[in-house]
Amino acid sequence: MSAFLALLRHELRQVGRGGGDVLTLVLFFVITGAIVPFAVGPDQELLARIAPGIVWIAAFLAMLLGLDRLFRPDHEDGTLALLRLSGLPMSAVVAAKMLVHWLVAALPLLVASPFVAVLLAMDGSMMVGTMLSLLLGTPALAAFGAVGAAVTVGLRRGGLVAPILVAPLSVPVLIFGAGSIGGQQAGSALLLLAALSLTSVAFAPFAAALAISSAED
Repeated sequence: MSAFLALLRHELRQVGRGGGDVLTLVLFFVITGAIVPFAVGPDQELLARIAPGIVWIAAFLAMLLGLDRLFRPDHEDGTLALLRLSGLPMSAVVAAKMLVHWLVAALPLLVASPFVAVLLAMDGSMMVGTMLSLLLGTPALAAFGAVGAAVTVGLRRGGLVAPILVAPLSVPVLIFGAGSIGGQQAGSALLLLAALSLTSVAFAPFAAALAISSAED
């Protein structure tokens, strides 16, 4: 446990040195929500109806921006090889990186989501539903992103391939995420979203660790 916490602190320090990445993700998320009204028009009812889908698409695209930095820098400088020899299971290494990825890429989006909700003409209940939906669903996006980044870590242009692999896996998250914001089936969609996140977070570290071990061998 001490080794895991030490790795977690190291990853957080690394993120702190590149603090501009977090701002970039948040700005991308907000700007994506801001430009939709210009494309759709001033119809408030239409905006409110499509807003859940727009929020989740913006969150998904924003989280994709940080995938290439999840494992690739450590792979290129040999840190991953050293971590394999450290005695800490590679699945624990992946879990630490996945947790930091969620804290950096998803938690700021959760904080910024009320601003996007206002831009998309959501009412108060939909705004709260948006925050709850992102809280329950973004761990699954982080888990799928970790698997995609691990599978492509050894490829020369893996940063371009990873989003293509992650997108099909993330479709159920987007469906349940959008369905959990308002509507008659919001409660059921939230439960399915939470179940999907729990399942993916439980299995993703082992799948990603296997992919990394194959790339390192």
